[in-house]
Amino acid sequence: MFFLLIIIFSAIIHEYMHAWTADRLGDPTAKLMGRLTLNPLAHIELFGTILMPFLLYVLSGGRFLIASAKPVPIDPNALNNKKYGMAIVGAAGPLANFIVALIFGLIIRVLPPSSFTAFLGIIVYANILLFVFNLIPVPPLDGSRILFAFLPPRFQYYSLVIERYGFMISLIVAFLIFQLIQPVMFWIYHLLVGQSLLF
Repeated sequence: MFFLLIIIFSAIIHEYMHAWTADRLGDPTAKLMGRLTLNPLAHIELFGTILMPFLLYVLSGGRFLIASAKPVPIDPNALNNKKYGMAIVGAAGPLANFIVALIFGLIIRVLPPSSFTAFLGIIVYANILLFVFNLIPVPPLDGSRILFAFLPPRFQYYSLVIERYGFMISLIVAFLIFQLIQPVMFWIYHLLVGQSLLF
């Protein structure tokens, strides 16, 4: 339960940073729709925040759980940087999760091992999970927004088609890829905390 609450709030921080970055780059869409806030009620959605974590937990036998908040609305045409604006906005969410993981990882390093540092380890783990998973370059994940910004415009069209009509297929593909790159997540955790998983 604690892990679920942590990953939900971490996903909210993730989406907030998308909204904040888009606003800074000239797109006030999320701000006007009340999404430039850390209030959970503005970001929670039935599928990504409640149903998806439950289904993943059941289907994986308790080995995998991830949650998402309601995607922040972004108008690419309103961004000041037309070419790389979406890539910057896309990178802001995972970067926020990495910074949260880094901060709590440093706190763990200076504290003696205890049940408290084990709880902090859960925060680090949840944010590394969101950081790594969202950087997978499969629509609608943020990694695809970063990747497609460096590809010819026609590829961005394909990304939108996949995101609109192949959401579940994309999540399945991303999940399979994630199984292969999990060692990267554990390596980052060890790098930040200085030890293996604390829980």
